[in-house]
Parts: sequence; structure tokens; C-alpha cells
Amino acid sequence: MKDLKSLLDRNREWAEAITASDPEFFQTLAKQQTPKFLWIGCADSRVPATQLVGMVPGEMFVHRNVANVVVHTDFNCLSVMQYAVDVLQVEHIIVCGHDGCGGVKAAMENSQLGLIDNWLRHVQDVIRDHSPALMHIEDPIKRLTRLCELNVIEQVLNVASTTIVQNAWQRRQELVVHGWIYGLEDGLLRDLGVSCDSGEGMAAAYKRATESPGQNRER
Repeated sequence: MKDLKSLLDRNREWAEAITASDPEFFQTLAKQQTPKFLWIGCADSRVPATQLVGMVPGEMFVHRNVANVVVHTDFNCLSVMQYAVDVLQVEHIIVCGHDGCGGVKAAMENSQLGLIDNWLRHVQDVIRDHSPALMHIEDPIKRLTRLCELNVIEQVLNVASTTIVQNAWQRRQELVVHGWIYGLEDGLLRDLGVSCDSGEGMAAAYKRATESPGQNRER
């Protein structure tokens, strides 16, 4: 209970600090949210979405799960996407993974962790699809890093392939899907160069990103 009390105390301090700097902040925030970004990221506690990009509450819509996976039968993720695109009218969907992802590592090593193993089968599908390229990377850390990148790239393709995004593009809605990776050791986000804003550009962006050797990522 002591730990929980400390969280409540910190929350009170945070709210008081925000109110001191902007007395109308919470009243304004309570009226509506108008984010331009949807973040689909990993549930890892070291990768807090809004904090990484210096945003405040109300500026980013967020969905997180283990290994930042987008599955076409996951109605939780799809519902978040549909609301973000159709109702909130976000302009960008960012799929963000991170180096050294525990979920991706477990999938690569075929670890037996319990129920989560079934979820990580989706990452193992990525391993299967890119097996030749991954097998050429001898260093296990570099192989994991590349797999984390490839996993993001595949999830960008999955996002862009949903009826939610496809329908948005068909009606000429301004919407771009991006793939980023976060470095735990330096705190920097890097663009994997797989952004696409149309069905036509999706295949070309995917080809460029998967054929790239990785690691040479833009900051």
C-alpha cells in the first residue's frame, strides 16, 4: 500500500505543478481531445509514448501491447485505430518498436513463457518471412536489433493493409503511416524509412525498408 500511496502523492504533485503553470489546462483538456497522432507501441515500461516526444496529455492517442504487434483479428487494436482515424481524424499513425525488445527476443529464442507465447507467434512469423536475411547476421545482438526493425516494418504493412486505413486513403483523407524504432541506450527515436500515405506507395516503402541492411537509421 505504501507504493500505491506514493503514486497518488506524485499524481497530486504533478497536477498541482501543471495547474500552477497553466490554470486552465485541465478544464480545457476535459472538453475535448484533438490529437494528430496515433502511437502504436510496445507495452515495455521503458518506452513511454508521449514522454519520448515531449508531448502533453491530449496530443497523442496511444495503443500499446507486447512487441507492438498489429494483428487483423485484434479488435482492441483495430477499435483504437478506427476511432483514431474515423472520429479523431489523426493525420499520422506511428508504429514504434524499440531495441532489445523482450517480446521480440523471446520469439527469436523460442522461449516458453506461457500464454504470451501464442501472441508472440506473430513475431515468429516475421522471423520466418525474413529468415535468410536474419541468418546472415552472426552477432546475436545485431540480429535481435534487425529483427526489432523488421517487426516494426511488418506491422506498418499490417496497419496500412487494414480496411480502416485503406478506406481513409480512398476518401482522400490525409493519413500517413510511419515506422520508428527507439534506442534504449541513447533515448533517440529513429525513422525506419517505411512511411506511406497511399496504397500505391505502400509496396515501394516496404520493399525499400526490408532490402535495407538496417542500422543506418535517420534520427
